Amino acid sequence: MTPHDRRLRELDLLRFVAALAVVLFHFTGFDGEGPWPEPSRELFGALGEVTRYGYLGVDLFFLISGFVILMSAWGRSPGEFGVSRLTRLLPAYWAAVLLGLAIWAGFRLGNGVPGLVVPNLTMLQAGLGLKSIDAVFWTLWVEMHFYVLIAVLAARGIGYRSCLVFMAGWTLAGIFADEADHKLLQVMLMPTWSPYFIGGMALFMIYRFGPTLLLWGYVAVSWLLAVHWSVWRTGHVFEGSDETVVAAAVTGIFAVMALVATGRLRRLNWRGLTVLGALTYPLYLTHSQIALPLLEHAYPALDKWTALALATAASLLLAYAVYRLVERPGQAWMRARLKASLLPVRAQDAPPPVPEPRPETPPRELVRN
Repeated sequence: MTPHDRRLRELDLLRFVAALAVVLFHFTGFDGEGPWPEPSRELFGALGEVTRYGYLGVDLFFLISGFVILMSAWGRSPGEFGVSRLTRLLPAYWAAVLLGLAIWAGFRLGNGVPGLVVPNLTMLQAGLGLKSIDAVFWTLWVEMHFYVLIAVLAARGIGYRSCLVFMAGWTLAGIFADEADHKLLQVMLMPTWSPYFIGGMALFMIYRFGPTLLLWGYVAVSWLLAVHWSVWRTGHVFEGSDETVVAAAVTGIFAVMALVATGRLRRLNWRGLTVLGALTYPLYLTHSQIALPLLEHAYPALDKWTALALATAASLLLAYAVYRLVERPGQAWMRARLKASLLPVRAQDAPPPVPEPRPETPPRELVRN
Protein backbone atom coordinates (compact mmCIF):
# COMPACT_ATOMS: atom_id res chain seq x y z
CA MET A 1 0.00 0.00 0.00
CA THR A 2 1.45 3.36 -1.02
CA PRO A 3 1.20 6.39 1.30
CA HIS A 4 -1.52 7.79 -0.96
CA ASP A 5 -3.63 4.61 -0.64
CA ARG A 6 -3.72 4.41 3.15
CA ARG A 7 -6.77 5.46 5.14
CA LEU A 8 -6.38 9.00 6.38
CA ARG A 9 -7.38 8.48 9.98
CA GLU A 10 -6.38 12.04 10.77
CA LEU A 11 -9.36 13.07 8.63
CA ASP A 12 -11.60 10.75 10.64
CA LEU A 13 -10.51 12.62 13.75
CA LEU A 14 -11.07 16.03 12.17
CA ARG A 15 -14.52 15.03 10.93
CA PHE A 16 -15.48 13.89 14.42
CA VAL A 17 -14.14 17.13 15.92
CA ALA A 18 -16.24 19.09 13.41
CA ALA A 19 -19.37 17.10 14.28
CA LEU A 20 -18.75 17.50 18.01
CA ALA A 21 -18.31 21.25 17.54
CA VAL A 22 -21.73 21.41 15.87
CA VAL A 23 -23.27 19.30 18.65
CA LEU A 24 -21.88 21.63 21.33
CA PHE A 25 -23.04 24.63 19.32
CA HIS A 26 -26.61 23.32 19.33
CA PHE A 27 -26.56 22.06 22.92
CA THR A 28 -24.72 24.94 24.61
CA GLY A 29 -24.01 27.83 22.20
CA PHE A 30 -27.18 28.36 20.16
CA ASP A 31 -29.08 31.62 20.66
CA GLY A 32 -32.41 30.44 19.26
CA GLU A 33 -35.13 27.92 19.89
CA GLY A 34 -33.66 24.50 20.65
CA PRO A 35 -34.04 21.50 22.93
CA TRP A 36 -33.78 23.56 26.13
CA PRO A 37 -36.64 25.70 27.45
CA GLU A 38 -34.43 28.77 26.95
CA PRO A 39 -31.63 29.55 24.46
CA SER A 40 -28.70 27.28 25.30
CA ARG A 41 -26.16 30.12 25.09
CA GLU A 42 -27.93 31.96 27.90
CA LEU A 43 -28.24 28.75 29.92
CA PHE A 44 -24.53 27.88 29.75
CA GLY A 45 -23.08 31.38 30.04
CA ALA A 46 -19.29 31.43 29.60
CA LEU A 47 -19.23 28.05 27.89
CA GLY A 48 -21.84 29.24 25.43
CA GLU A 49 -19.69 32.23 24.49
CA VAL A 50 -17.06 29.76 23.31
CA THR A 51 -19.27 27.09 21.74
CA ARG A 52 -21.26 29.76 19.86
CA TYR A 53 -18.50 29.38 17.27
CA GLY A 54 -19.12 25.65 16.94
CA TYR A 55 -21.08 26.33 13.77
CA LEU A 56 -17.68 26.67 12.09
CA GLY A 57 -17.50 22.90 12.26
CA VAL A 58 -19.53 23.06 9.05
CA ASP A 59 -16.75 25.09 7.42
CA LEU A 60 -14.31 22.34 8.36
CA PHE A 61 -16.73 19.72 6.99
CA PHE A 62 -16.84 21.47 3.62
CA LEU A 63 -13.06 21.80 3.39
CA ILE A 64 -12.65 18.10 4.22
CA SER A 65 -15.36 17.31 1.68
CA GLY A 66 -13.44 19.03 -1.11
CA PHE A 67 -10.41 16.90 -0.23
CA VAL A 68 -12.23 13.59 0.21
CA ILE A 69 -14.72 13.87 -2.66
CA LEU A 70 -12.03 14.56 -5.23
CA MET A 71 -10.05 11.65 -3.80
CA SER A 72 -13.05 9.32 -4.11
CA ALA A 73 -13.98 10.56 -7.61
CA TRP A 74 -10.48 10.21 -9.04
CA GLY A 75 -10.44 7.46 -11.65
CA ARG A 76 -14.20 6.88 -11.49
CA SER A 77 -16.89 7.42 -14.07
CA PRO A 78 -19.81 9.75 -13.24
CA GLY A 79 -22.02 6.70 -12.61
CA GLU A 80 -19.53 5.10 -10.25
CA PHE A 81 -19.11 8.38 -8.44
CA GLY A 82 -22.90 8.75 -8.13
CA VAL A 83 -23.22 5.24 -6.69
CA SER A 84 -20.53 5.98 -4.10
CA ARG A 85 -22.25 9.19 -2.99
CA LEU A 86 -25.77 7.76 -2.84
CA THR A 87 -24.69 4.73 -0.83
CA ARG A 88 -22.71 6.97 1.52
CA LEU A 89 -25.46 9.50 2.16
CA LEU A 90 -28.88 7.95 1.91
CA PRO A 91 -29.18 5.10 4.50
CA ALA A 92 -28.28 7.25 7.53
CA TYR A 93 -30.15 10.23 6.10
CA TRP A 94 -33.35 8.22 5.64
CA ALA A 95 -32.99 6.97 9.22
CA ALA A 96 -32.70 10.59 10.42
CA VAL A 97 -35.83 11.60 8.49
CA LEU A 98 -37.82 8.70 9.93
CA LEU A 99 -36.47 9.54 13.40
CA GLY A 100 -37.93 13.01 12.99
CA LEU A 101 -41.28 11.49 12.06
CA ALA A 102 -41.18 9.17 15.10
CA ILE A 103 -40.35 12.03 17.48
CA TRP A 104 -43.16 14.16 16.09
CA ALA A 105 -45.62 11.24 16.24
CA GLY A 106 -44.63 10.24 19.76
CA PHE A 107 -44.00 13.59 21.43
CA ARG A 108 -45.29 16.27 19.02
CA LEU A 109 -41.82 17.78 18.99
CA GLY A 110 -39.71 18.89 16.04
CA ASN A 111 -40.63 19.26 12.39
CA GLY A 112 -41.24 15.66 11.39
CA VAL A 113 -44.82 16.21 10.30
CA PRO A 114 -46.06 13.57 7.82
CA GLY A 115 -46.46 16.08 5.00
CA LEU A 116 -42.74 16.86 5.04
CA VAL A 117 -41.48 13.29 5.25
CA VAL A 118 -41.75 12.31 1.57
CA PRO A 119 -40.06 15.44 0.15
CA ASN A 120 -37.38 15.18 2.84
CA LEU A 121 -36.68 11.57 1.88
CA THR A 122 -35.69 12.80 -1.58
CA MET A 123 -33.12 15.21 -0.09
CA LEU A 124 -34.45 17.81 -2.53
CA GLN A 125 -36.70 19.72 -0.13
CA ALA A 126 -34.47 22.81 0.07
CA GLY A 127 -34.49 23.17 -3.69
CA LEU A 128 -38.27 22.84 -3.67
CA GLY A 129 -38.65 25.59 -1.07
CA LEU A 130 -39.88 23.18 1.63
CA LYS A 131 -38.81 22.95 5.25
CA SER A 132 -36.28 20.37 6.36
CA ILE A 133 -37.26 18.04 9.18
CA ASP A 134 -33.94 18.90 10.83
CA ALA A 135 -32.24 22.24 10.28
CA VAL A 136 -28.83 20.58 9.81
CA PHE A 137 -30.02 19.04 6.54
CA TRP A 138 -29.26 22.33 4.74
CA THR A 139 -25.59 21.36 4.47
CA LEU A 140 -26.48 18.24 2.48
CA TRP A 141 -28.11 20.42 -0.17
CA VAL A 142 -24.94 22.50 -0.41
CA GLU A 143 -22.93 19.28 -0.75
CA MET A 144 -25.29 18.13 -3.49
CA HIS A 145 -24.33 21.15 -5.59
CA PHE A 146 -20.68 20.16 -5.22
CA TYR A 147 -21.38 16.55 -6.21
CA VAL A 148 -23.13 17.64 -9.39
CA LEU A 149 -20.16 19.78 -10.38
CA ILE A 150 -17.72 16.94 -9.63
CA ALA A 151 -19.86 14.55 -11.70
CA VAL A 152 -19.58 16.97 -14.62
CA LEU A 153 -15.81 17.03 -14.10
CA ALA A 154 -15.75 13.21 -13.98
CA ALA A 155 -17.62 13.08 -17.29
CA ARG A 156 -14.91 15.30 -18.76
CA GLY A 157 -12.18 13.20 -17.16
CA ILE A 158 -10.50 13.92 -13.83
CA GLY A 159 -6.82 14.65 -14.17
CA TYR A 160 -4.23 17.15 -13.01
CA ARG A 161 -4.80 19.60 -15.86
CA SER A 162 -8.61 19.32 -15.86
CA CYS A 163 -8.75 19.92 -12.09
CA LEU A 164 -6.63 23.06 -12.39
CA VAL A 165 -8.92 24.41 -15.10
CA PHE A 166 -12.04 23.38 -13.18
CA MET A 167 -10.94 25.04 -9.92
CA ALA A 168 -9.90 28.27 -11.63
CA GLY A 169 -13.10 28.40 -13.65
CA TRP A 170 -15.30 27.73 -10.60
CA THR A 171 -13.52 30.36 -8.52
CA LEU A 172 -13.76 33.10 -11.13
CA ALA A 173 -17.26 32.21 -12.31
CA GLY A 174 -18.49 32.32 -8.72
CA ILE A 175 -17.02 35.78 -8.20
CA PHE A 176 -18.51 36.98 -11.50
CA ALA A 177 -21.92 35.53 -10.55
CA ASP A 178 -21.82 37.37 -7.23
CA GLU A 179 -20.71 40.60 -8.90
CA ALA A 180 -23.56 40.37 -11.43
CA ASP A 181 -26.02 39.28 -8.75
CA HIS A 182 -27.05 36.47 -11.10
CA LYS A 183 -29.43 34.27 -9.09
CA LEU A 184 -29.14 31.12 -11.21
CA LEU A 185 -25.35 31.13 -11.27
CA GLN A 186 -25.18 31.97 -7.57
CA VAL A 187 -27.33 28.94 -6.82
CA MET A 188 -25.32 26.67 -9.09
CA LEU A 189 -21.85 27.88 -8.12
CA MET A 190 -22.37 28.67 -4.41
CA PRO A 191 -19.74 31.45 -4.25
CA THR A 192 -20.19 31.84 -0.48
CA TRP A 193 -19.26 28.19 0.16
CA SER A 194 -17.25 27.14 -2.89
CA PRO A 195 -13.87 28.34 -1.51
CA TYR A 196 -13.93 25.48 0.99
CA PHE A 197 -14.57 22.84 -1.65
CA ILE A 198 -12.04 24.32 -4.07
CA GLY A 199 -9.47 24.70 -1.31
CA GLY A 200 -10.03 21.10 -0.28
CA MET A 201 -9.54 19.95 -3.86
CA ALA A 202 -6.25 21.85 -4.12
CA LEU A 203 -5.09 20.37 -0.81
CA PHE A 204 -5.85 16.87 -2.06
CA MET A 205 -3.79 17.52 -5.17
CA ILE A 206 -0.92 18.65 -2.92
CA TYR A 207 -1.34 15.42 -0.99
CA ARG A 208 -1.41 13.27 -4.16
CA PHE A 209 1.12 15.01 -6.40
CA GLY A 210 3.23 17.09 -4.05
CA PRO A 211 3.24 20.83 -3.29
CA THR A 212 3.76 23.40 -6.02
CA LEU A 213 3.54 27.17 -5.97
CA LEU A 214 0.48 27.02 -8.23
CA LEU A 215 -1.43 24.64 -5.95
CA TRP A 216 -0.56 26.67 -2.87
CA GLY A 217 -1.84 29.68 -4.80
CA TYR A 218 -5.22 27.97 -5.20
CA VAL A 219 -5.26 27.24 -1.46
CA ALA A 220 -4.33 30.84 -0.60
CA VAL A 221 -7.05 32.34 -2.81
CA SER A 222 -9.62 29.90 -1.41
CA TRP A 223 -8.56 30.78 2.14
CA LEU A 224 -8.90 34.51 1.49
CA LEU A 225 -12.36 34.05 -0.02
CA ALA A 226 -13.41 31.73 2.81
CA VAL A 227 -12.34 34.32 5.40
CA HIS A 228 -14.22 37.00 3.48
CA TRP A 229 -17.47 35.05 3.42
CA SER A 230 -17.17 33.74 6.98
CA VAL A 231 -16.75 37.32 8.22
CA TRP A 232 -19.70 38.37 6.05
CA ARG A 233 -21.84 35.71 7.77
CA THR A 234 -21.10 37.24 11.18
CA GLY A 235 -23.19 40.24 10.14
CA HIS A 236 -25.92 38.43 8.23
CA VAL A 237 -26.43 34.94 9.69
CA PHE A 238 -24.48 34.48 12.93
CA GLU A 239 -24.92 37.98 14.25
CA GLY A 240 -22.82 38.96 17.22
CA SER A 241 -19.92 36.67 16.40
CA ASP A 242 -16.54 38.33 16.61
CA GLU A 243 -15.05 38.84 13.15
CA THR A 244 -11.48 38.39 14.37
CA VAL A 245 -12.28 35.12 16.11
CA VAL A 246 -14.07 33.80 13.03
CA ALA A 247 -11.24 34.81 10.69
CA ALA A 248 -8.69 33.17 13.01
CA ALA A 249 -10.79 29.99 13.23
CA VAL A 250 -11.12 29.70 9.45
CA THR A 251 -7.38 30.29 9.12
CA GLY A 252 -6.79 27.50 11.63
CA ILE A 253 -9.11 25.19 9.68
CA PHE A 254 -7.08 25.73 6.50
CA ALA A 255 -3.81 25.37 8.42
CA VAL A 256 -4.71 22.01 9.95
CA MET A 257 -5.86 20.70 6.56
CA ALA A 258 -2.55 21.88 5.09
CA LEU A 259 -0.84 19.71 7.70
CA VAL A 260 -2.92 16.76 6.51
CA ALA A 261 -2.06 17.45 2.86
CA THR A 262 1.67 17.59 3.58
CA GLY A 263 1.64 14.43 5.72
CA ARG A 264 2.49 16.14 8.98
CA LEU A 265 -0.43 14.54 10.84
CA ARG A 266 0.35 11.05 9.55
CA ARG A 267 1.18 9.85 13.07
CA LEU A 268 -2.50 10.14 13.99
CA ASN A 269 -3.09 6.59 12.80
CA TRP A 270 -4.87 4.96 15.75
CA ARG A 271 -7.43 2.44 14.49
CA GLY A 272 -10.06 3.76 16.90
CA LEU A 273 -10.18 6.98 14.90
CA THR A 274 -11.90 5.03 12.13
CA VAL A 275 -14.81 4.39 14.48
CA LEU A 276 -15.00 8.08 15.35
CA GLY A 277 -15.07 8.89 11.66
CA ALA A 278 -17.89 6.40 11.14
CA LEU A 279 -19.93 8.05 13.91
CA THR A 280 -19.57 11.53 12.43
CA TYR A 281 -22.34 11.51 9.83
CA PRO A 282 -25.11 9.87 11.91
CA LEU A 283 -24.12 12.00 14.92
CA TYR A 284 -24.45 15.15 12.85
CA LEU A 285 -27.82 14.07 11.44
CA THR A 286 -29.57 12.90 14.61
CA HIS A 287 -28.24 14.78 17.65
CA SER A 288 -30.68 17.70 17.47
CA GLN A 289 -33.73 15.48 17.14
CA ILE A 290 -32.93 12.95 19.87
CA ALA A 291 -32.23 15.82 22.28
CA LEU A 292 -35.76 17.21 21.93
CA PRO A 293 -37.71 14.56 23.89
CA LEU A 294 -34.73 13.67 26.07
CA LEU A 295 -34.18 17.15 27.48
CA GLU A 296 -37.92 17.78 27.60
CA HIS A 297 -38.11 15.09 30.29
CA ALA A 298 -34.62 15.27 31.83
CA TYR A 299 -34.40 19.01 32.47
CA PRO A 300 -34.92 20.64 34.97
CA ALA A 301 -35.40 17.37 36.87
CA LEU A 302 -31.64 16.98 36.41
CA ASP A 303 -29.21 19.88 36.61
CA LYS A 304 -28.10 21.33 33.28
CA TRP A 305 -24.65 19.67 33.30
CA THR A 306 -26.01 16.22 33.97
CA ALA A 307 -28.70 16.73 31.35
CA LEU A 308 -26.06 17.90 28.87
CA ALA A 309 -23.92 14.84 29.55
CA LEU A 310 -26.98 12.63 29.13
CA ALA A 311 -27.97 14.25 25.82
CA THR A 312 -24.42 14.01 24.47
CA ALA A 313 -24.05 10.36 25.49
CA ALA A 314 -27.45 9.49 24.02
CA SER A 315 -26.48 11.22 20.76
CA LEU A 316 -23.27 9.19 20.52
CA LEU A 317 -25.05 5.92 21.31
CA LEU A 318 -27.73 6.62 18.73
CA ALA A 319 -25.06 7.51 16.15
CA TYR A 320 -23.32 4.19 16.78
CA ALA A 321 -26.62 2.30 16.49
CA VAL A 322 -27.41 4.01 13.17
CA TYR A 323 -23.91 3.22 11.91
CA ARG A 324 -24.04 -0.48 12.83
CA LEU A 325 -27.70 -1.26 12.21
CA VAL A 326 -28.54 1.05 9.30
CA GLU A 327 -25.50 2.43 7.52
CA ARG A 328 -23.37 -0.68 7.14
CA PRO A 329 -26.09 -3.09 5.97
CA GLY A 330 -27.93 -0.37 4.06
CA GLN A 331 -24.84 0.68 2.16
CA ALA A 332 -23.98 -2.90 1.22
CA TRP A 333 -27.53 -3.56 0.00
CA MET A 334 -27.76 -0.33 -1.96
CA ARG A 335 -24.27 -0.50 -3.46
CA ALA A 336 -24.83 -3.92 -4.98
CA ARG A 337 -28.14 -2.94 -6.56
CA LEU A 338 -26.99 0.44 -7.86
CA LYS A 339 -23.93 -1.13 -9.43
CA ALA A 340 -26.20 -3.71 -11.08
CA SER A 341 -28.32 -0.82 -12.38
CA LEU A 342 -25.28 0.53 -14.24
CA LEU A 343 -24.64 -2.71 -16.15
CA PRO A 344 -27.09 -1.91 -19.00
CA VAL A 345 -25.49 1.52 -19.32
CA ARG A 346 -22.02 0.02 -19.58
CA ALA A 347 -23.24 -2.54 -22.10
CA GLN A 348 -24.80 0.22 -24.19
CA ASP A 349 -21.66 2.34 -24.05
CA ALA A 350 -19.29 -0.53 -24.80
CA PRO A 351 -17.80 -0.40 -28.32
CA PRO A 352 -19.15 -3.01 -30.72
CA PRO A 353 -17.00 -6.12 -31.03
CA VAL A 354 -14.52 -6.11 -33.89
CA PRO A 355 -15.24 -9.05 -36.25
CA GLU A 356 -12.41 -11.50 -36.69
CA PRO A 357 -10.85 -11.37 -40.16
CA ARG A 358 -11.94 -14.18 -42.44
CA PRO A 359 -9.24 -16.55 -43.68
CA GLU A 360 -8.12 -15.71 -47.17
CA THR A 361 -9.57 -17.93 -49.92
CA PRO A 362 -6.88 -19.19 -52.26
CA PRO A 363 -7.28 -18.15 -55.89
CA ARG A 364 -9.29 -20.53 -58.06
CA GLU A 365 -6.29 -21.20 -60.22
CA LEU A 366 -4.40 -22.61 -57.25
CA VAL A 367 -7.40 -24.72 -56.20
CA ARG A 368 -7.69 -26.24 -59.69
CA ASN A 369 -4.00 -27.01 -59.87
